Amino acid sequence: MTTTAGIAVPDSKLATAATELVRDTTSELIYHHSRRVFLFGALQGGNRGLSFDPELLYLGAIFHDLGLGEQHRTSGRRFEVDGADEARRFLQSYGVPEDSIRRVWTAIALHTTPGIPEFMEPEVALVTAGVEYDVLGIGYDDISAADRAAITALHPRPDFKRRILDAFTDGVKDKPETTFGNVKADVLAHFLPGYERGDFVTTVQESAWPE
Repeated sequence: MTTTAGIAVPDSKLATAATELVRDTTSELIYHHSRRVFLFGALQGGNRGLSFDPELLYLGAIFHDLGLGEQHRTSGRRFEVDGADEARRFLQSYGVPEDSIRRVWTAIALHTTPGIPEFMEPEVALVTAGVEYDVLGIGYDDISAADRAAITALHPRPDFKRRILDAFTDGVKDKPETTFGNVKADVLAHFLPGYERGDFVTTVQESAWPE
């Protein structure tokens, strides 16, 4: 088992197979991002005094952006749900207990829904914490410069801001209706010409209910 920034990276048969699946079906960008999400999430777990299952956190992190893949772009569902369902099918094929599958599924499904995961199981909270750290820089100073350097040396992030926003855009631009009420609406508003953001108030006011 290798260790980076003091964090042991799971290398069980299950974790190795999950890693291979992600490497085979996603880009280097998503692979390195997903590994950083695990490492940053685990470090934040230590900072927060949380007790978590490292393998479940790893599985949630490594699979969390699987739904951005081209095969899911016409599903009509949020990419988070597509990725969570892929993870569930994979874990079921390995006979993983249902409660563990539920935690991984929830961690993936909610990783772009701020304000909720932090109050759920540690694995759910920490996938989001890892995503928020790597993508948004939330809690940037909670992790030492030395640990950040060790992680990004192993899993580099060149031109990451532009490249991850491109990946988000490509992953949801063909199903823009799935961005209603979530952060990917901001992505399409910036990068998809002609995109019209759904408006909650207008939806309420224009609903079929008579006044």
